[in-house]
Order: sequence, then structure tokens, then C-alpha cells
Amino acid sequence: MKKNIRIGTRGSQLALWQANYIRTRIETLFEGIEVDIVTIKTKGDRITDRPLAMVGGKGLFVKEIENALLEERVDLAVHSMKDMPGQLPEGLVIGAIPERENPFDVLLSKDNILLSDYKKGAKVGTSSLRRGSQMKHARPDLDIVSIRGNLDTRIRKLKAGEYDAIVLAAAGILRLGLKDEITEYLDESLMIPAVGQGALCIETRENDPAMAPILEKLDHGQTRVCVSGERAFLRQIEGSCHIPVACFGKMENDQVFLTSLVASEDGQTLVKESILSPLNQVEKYGMVLADQLLEKGGKEILENLNINE
Repeated sequence: MKKNIRIGTRGSQLALWQANYIRTRIETLFEGIEVDIVTIKTKGDRITDRPLAMVGGKGLFVKEIENALLEERVDLAVHSMKDMPGQLPEGLVIGAIPERENPFDVLLSKDNILLSDYKKGAKVGTSSLRRGSQMKHARPDLDIVSIRGNLDTRIRKLKAGEYDAIVLAAAGILRLGLKDEITEYLDESLMIPAVGQGALCIETRENDPAMAPILEKLDHGQTRVCVSGERAFLRQIEGSCHIPVACFGKMENDQVFLTSLVASEDGQTLVKESILSPLNQVEKYGMVLADQLLEKGGKEILENLNINE
């Protein structure tokens, strides 16, 4: 086993928290191993003035880090799972998925107002087409607008009065100790999370025996099963940040209950489908769920999307 391990990560506050969390886990579990953090700037970090869907969607925050893995400049990469494309580059694998943090989205509001209580025309910021579409469906009278920047930047814009509220992933807020900033949790009945939201992805090179014992200790079985079903759905539907698509899996009596969604950008048309999967067939059922969603109207929604104009 290697005595010095290099973790590749983005340089944002949240990404560094995630990488340092994994570093602490490794150094605690394996005496004598030292872990270094290598920060890598990605295309998504460099482009902050346009919505993600207009500049590449999923993969924007991982490609440069994956290149470092393939070139053996780092040994492991720590990503937010929701940033991961459905297909990984040849030679790389998801080596471990640690236990998931809260998978849902949250509303942060300037005056601690609930979503249902906002008056018509209130300005709500989100960086996600998935969130925006579901917000427009729930509250078509609100002004749903794009917001970019790291988590702390978005909160600063909210407090400066640029927005009445913003919608973010709960996991990032909780990991950075900002729980008191949350006004309201938006569960799957209102907003289905992104594929893998709340989970971390430990990406590594395929067939790397030096990393195998570490990955085994970092992996959380229940989280991996749920996320595997969600990602199978993503691959089958060929989803990305370009389209308002969502899928969320949760354990239910030793089975996985998967709920999915495709929505039009304006939120007027929204198709939801669910399926209950055996634990050992979750990827198959994730693909079946994607096909069902497409057949029930999702395909038509996707064909009519025109989000880049």
C-alpha cells in the first residue's frame, strides 16, 4: 500500500472541505499513510458568467481532474457525485461512494420567508435547469433566474439583496456548517434531487491494487446501491445539466424506490415516474425507469427543449 496519496480536487471552499474530509478518513483508517491535496482548476471554475447548460453541462467540473488521474499526477479524485457525467473516461472508475449527506435541495431566503409565502414576482436564483423547472412548476408567478458562483458567493449575493431567495443543495450548506442559513428543506415531493446529489464520488484508475483497500473502507453499501440506480437512469436517458432531468433513490424495506422526472424549461410540462427495485437489480431498474419516463412524455419534452437560445 502506498504511504503517500495525492487527492485531486477543485479549489472551491466546498470542494476542499470534501477532499479534506476524505483525507482525514484515510489517515484515521490507515496508520502511517500521509495524504496531500492537489487543487486543479476546471473549466467550470473558469467560466462564471453564463449558465452551465450554455457552456457544457456535466463534466465541466471534473475533466481536468480526470486528466490528472489518467496522467498519474494524482491517485484519487474527490468530486460531488452530481457533477459526474453518466459515462466515465476509459481507464477510470468510481472506486468508492461514501455515506450520503442530506440529498435534498434547500431554500435560503433574505427574510426567512417560505417558498409558499413569497409574493408574485419575487426573484429566486438557481444555477440548475432541474431546480428552475421544478420551481417554475410549483410557483409559476415567481421570477426564476440564473445564479453562478461558489456557494459562499451565492449566499453573499442573496444577503446583498440581488435575490429574494436562492435554491441550493442541502449537502453543501450542511458540510460547511451553514445549517442556520437554511429557511426550508425542499423534499422530493416538491423538488426531486439531481442524480447523486448529496453523495461524494471517489474516482480512481481502473485496476489500481494500491488503492483497493482504501476504497473498500471508504465505500458505503446502501449509498452505492441507491446512487448506482440513479446513474443507470442518467446513462439511459443521456441526461446532463443541459436538460431538466432528475432521479432519486432511497432504501425502502430492503428495496430501492427510484423516483424520476423530466420537465420542460418553463415548468409547464412535468413528467414523473417511479419504480421499486430489488437491491441486486437496481441498475437494470434504473434503465427501465428511464425508458418508462421517455414513453410517458419525457421524450417529447427533451425533443422540444431549446435551452441555448
